[in-house]
Amino acid sequence: MRGRNRAAAAAIWLWAVATVAPGGCAQNIRAEQGNGGQSPGAGGAGGMAEPGPATLHPERLVQGSVDKIDLLLAIDNSGSMADKQDVLATAIPDLVHGLVNPRCIHETGAMPPTTVGSPNDPCPQDYKREFAPVKDLHIGIISSSLGGHGSGACQGTTSVSNVDMAHLLARSSEDLAENDIPTYLDRGFLAWDPDQKLDGEPERPGPNDGEADISVDSNADLNDTSLVGQLTAMVRGTGQTGCGFEAQLESVYRFLVDPEPYETISVDPATEYIVVTGEDAVVKKQRADFLRPSSLLAILMLTDENDCSIREEGMDYLVAETAPGFRMWRPRAECAQDPGNTCCRSCRQDQTGCTEDPACTGPDGDAARLTAAEDPVNSRCWDQKRRFGFNFLYPIDRYRRAFTEAEIPNRRGELVPNPIFSDLNPDDLDHGIRDPGLVFFAGIVGVPWQDIARQNAQGQPDLLNGLNQDGEPVGGLKNADELSAPLLDGAYSSTWELILGDPAKYQRPKDPFMVESMKPRSGTNPITGDTIVPPQETGWNAINGREYTIPAESTGDLQYACIFDLPRDAVKSCDGQAQSCDCRAVGGQPTDNPLCEPEAGNDQEDPGPRSTTQIKVKAYPSLRELQLIRELGPQGIVGSVCPRQLTDANAADFGYRPAIGAVIERLKTGLDSRCLRRTLTPEAGGEVACLILEARNSQGACSCADIPARADVTEEHAAAKEEVLADPIAAAAGWDCVCEIEQLAGAEGEACRHDASDDVETGGEPVHGWCYVDPANGRGDPAIVASCPADERRKIRFVGRGEAQQGATLFIACPGE
Repeated sequence: MRGRNRAAAAAIWLWAVATVAPGGCAQNIRAEQGNGGQSPGAGGAGGMAEPGPATLHPERLVQGSVDKIDLLLAIDNSGSMADKQDVLATAIPDLVHGLVNPRCIHETGAMPPTTVGSPNDPCPQDYKREFAPVKDLHIGIISSSLGGHGSGACQGTTSVSNVDMAHLLARSSEDLAENDIPTYLDRGFLAWDPDQKLDGEPERPGPNDGEADISVDSNADLNDTSLVGQLTAMVRGTGQTGCGFEAQLESVYRFLVDPEPYETISVDPATEYIVVTGEDAVVKKQRADFLRPSSLLAILMLTDENDCSIREEGMDYLVAETAPGFRMWRPRAECAQDPGNTCCRSCRQDQTGCTEDPACTGPDGDAARLTAAEDPVNSRCWDQKRRFGFNFLYPIDRYRRAFTEAEIPNRRGELVPNPIFSDLNPDDLDHGIRDPGLVFFAGIVGVPWQDIARQNAQGQPDLLNGLNQDGEPVGGLKNADELSAPLLDGAYSSTWELILGDPAKYQRPKDPFMVESMKPRSGTNPITGDTIVPPQETGWNAINGREYTIPAESTGDLQYACIFDLPRDAVKSCDGQAQSCDCRAVGGQPTDNPLCEPEAGNDQEDPGPRSTTQIKVKAYPSLRELQLIRELGPQGIVGSVCPRQLTDANAADFGYRPAIGAVIERLKTGLDSRCLRRTLTPEAGGEVACLILEARNSQGACSCADIPARADVTEEHAAAKEEVLADPIAAAAGWDCVCEIEQLAGAEGEACRHDASDDVETGGEPVHGWCYVDPANGRGDPAIVASCPADERRKIRFVGRGEAQQGATLFIACPGE
């Protein structure tokens, strides 16, 4: 850092942290104040404060040189999922093209975006890529089926898909026990490699290279397949004959994170406790092959119901027991009113400290059990504390920690390195460690699209013209900030209050369509005004149609969060032996299910019986998945498994296009640019009083002075350096070198702000370092921020050797505004 800018940084006594997500989007600001409580901008050169004690709390800016993505599709393969898998399959081209061949954006924004034929093709004149094409991509698929978690359910006797155990799937049919779709070196996943470099010989197709064709086979590689074709077949081949106790979250954990994924699970006949043995060598090998330590990791989950990740310990497997006549034990009376009450327990548990509950003793003198009507075997994984007095599922914090923390507990509760933040192949050339900010979790889940869509000027959910935070009609789904913002003029604290409630306090969602219930519900959606229609009344709403009468003879069901139309050619008859059909008569009684075509002469609003022809598809509230997404903040992305429409394939609101768009919009920030939501205040020369530190593993050869644009951390910033080295990821990453990256000033700073080319020069010499670009305030060329979101068209720009080094992580601290 040049002398005048070192002095400017040292002069700050009031510091606010601009926490910048990968790609540089400022997420929050906190300040520590000293020297009498002056406000920012009081006195000093360029409006900065007079010198005084400085407290710097640098936070992550971005991991350097992220040029690869590991994308895991976690697909629910239980009954009723084939229709959603078909919708996802139609979105695969959007997903693939959006990542590997991103749009070209006009440098001034005067023209609409355009596309070119190949990721290796240049954009037209005056256009630049939205972000650099991803030329190193792993894509794999796992299912939600982990079997019965030790119970007698889902033992694989009825379907080969019952016990997939988070092994990678590349099968063309759910009936196949082995993968049959060609994958990269038969490793179970696809590898995108348009430059044919994976074998070490770029531009020369070889047998050890990955896929080089997007949609149509060519001579660019040695195979006769394409990325879109293979992935589409893999999505559809996941199927819907998997276990009905869907372990959506635990399957992801087992594949990516579990330090000791068990090989076998059984019940000790003496103690009736779960026993797990060995380690699954297949999962560990596939994980090591799939997961690169310096990649951006993205998990995209598709499911139409709540997660049922049953704890594989003690006797928790009993909640999945489906033996004839087996019913769960009754909860104490306190559970109905307050599941958080310390005496809300199962009647089978120790009752010490609680008053006697007569209902806890059954006619046989043992702990009382629920009736078949209260405990249908197909409806066990919801509201468990209230219904059973005990929660049999892994806590959501297990998965939050998995995606954010460098260490996690093993089976014995000991903290061990998290595989997501480890180098699983130390013998290769990739020795970086993934920054936690480069892990993203997206869920296309059971929630009405109307609840999570941006709203237009009239306050209506509008995927085409909904307004973003800056009032621009960009359409699409709400981002993390918008989901957390007050809703309906402050009537609700956030969208989360509507779609999730407060799980910690057992408070249900305020949107009645998101309340889990076997019985018909009542109420009105606060956003749309749609009212729930009881089974006996005439009416219809645009979210879930109407409630229905769940037959007492059935194995259980819940009311729907949302429904959508089947395409005309996918309408199906539920007569005979048809599988995963919702319009079959139960106990000889016709159904009033809104998914079914009305009998001849009836209208969909009529409460009369329906036929056995299914014309619509359902989804249930996915509350646990939503809870995890909320916990992950800006690294969580929400989409609805109920698409707005499936008729106009060219429209922006077709199928899962809004969800895929939200995923790509979020992932691109981890790959390119340092766009800022927050405006900084430059000095007269254009510099800002920000400190940027680079932390890396130098393999014991740390030298800041030998690298362009680097300098040793000054004494006044020593505390900031120590805080960087205290970061939880520091030990795992092996950081042994922290340098300041120099801010550019004078002619070099002007070149950085105004020269939009990739090779910035001044006086014929290359420029190395960083600068702040904010064209809206006269500080730079608009072309430099053209690829930034409309509300983030300002950035910290790194040029030349000022770019973060491979595997390094940047930290930033800036003055308060």
